[in-house]
Amino acid sequence: MSPIKGPAIFLAQFMGDHEPFNTLENITAWAKSLGFIGVQLPSWDPRCIDLDKAASSKTYCDELKGRCNGLAITELAAHLQGQLVAVHPAYDALFDAFAAPSVRGNPKARTLWATRQMQKVIKASAHLGLSAVPTFSGAFLWPTVYPWPQRPKGLVETGFAELAKRWLPILNTAEEYGVDLAFEIHPGEDLHDGVTFERFREATGNHPRVNILYDPSHFVLQCLDYLGYIKVYAQFIKAFHVKDAEFRPSPRSGVYGGYQDWKDRPGRFRSVGDGMVDFKQVFTALTEVGYRSWAVLEWECCVKDAEQGAREGAEFIRRMLIETPKKAFDDFAAAPADTRTNRKILGIS
Repeated sequence: MSPIKGPAIFLAQFMGDHEPFNTLENITAWAKSLGFIGVQLPSWDPRCIDLDKAASSKTYCDELKGRCNGLAITELAAHLQGQLVAVHPAYDALFDAFAAPSVRGNPKARTLWATRQMQKVIKASAHLGLSAVPTFSGAFLWPTVYPWPQRPKGLVETGFAELAKRWLPILNTAEEYGVDLAFEIHPGEDLHDGVTFERFREATGNHPRVNILYDPSHFVLQCLDYLGYIKVYAQFIKAFHVKDAEFRPSPRSGVYGGYQDWKDRPGRFRSVGDGMVDFKQVFTALTEVGYRSWAVLEWECCVKDAEQGAREGAEFIRRMLIETPKKAFDDFAAAPADTRTNRKILGIS
């Protein structure tokens, strides 16, 4: 059996107002028919979960698991709530749509609401017996990512200090309930590569609940070494999105994309197997470093339809899973070992 569990699917991009995507019962029946054995639920979508009930009632959570047609709930994703923990004023109007209507237009109230939402997701995850919460970090510094004009001295340190200050109450709740926060390393967030992840960990006092959701597609678009990343940050990878991407720069456009629509950008997300990510090596590296959680398909593609992407994605992940060997391939040639024989082989008297 593979130590990595799967295939699973993130439901956020599939939920809708029409069958089979309109209820948890219907969409999990659909996912099961495609061959998925797990689902990652968007914790902000009331069609999937009543977060208030899930945070306060283990009985409700047990019932929730029973509504999934035999599929496992892999994680409760909290990307939208995490985004609102830290919002630069330049993005207030854009991100207000993620918040409850009662706190829109009030950044201070919105931050408090997001903090409480994150704590509810943690409690609900504990009730469901889950070990990690995928989320975004939010961002104060992203508008300054390209240093022109020159960043004032101390700006980066101040930004990460405030980011850590806002997350520490949430991280402490995560510690109390034994749940990791798996921050998706993602452009647009202050945690968007290895260096920024390390800065955040340091700012939180190396809090043990600061961990990573690994998604190689975001590294392709940043021209980062997505395989080396696994080896460097192995101990922190607690969740895994299986999503593909391609980066094909042109004389007209490169990493920044020229404000073009996704289909026209040099860097764009693709359905798994249609992009540039070497998933055989990704699954190999994750298996080697001891990743033991779920491989969760995330569909984001401007070329291929979502249902085709999901149908093909289930089989794709299944083919990538690695059953680790129960014995070494050269065991047949093994010889009995003892100290005397070993010394003799080495020519040691």
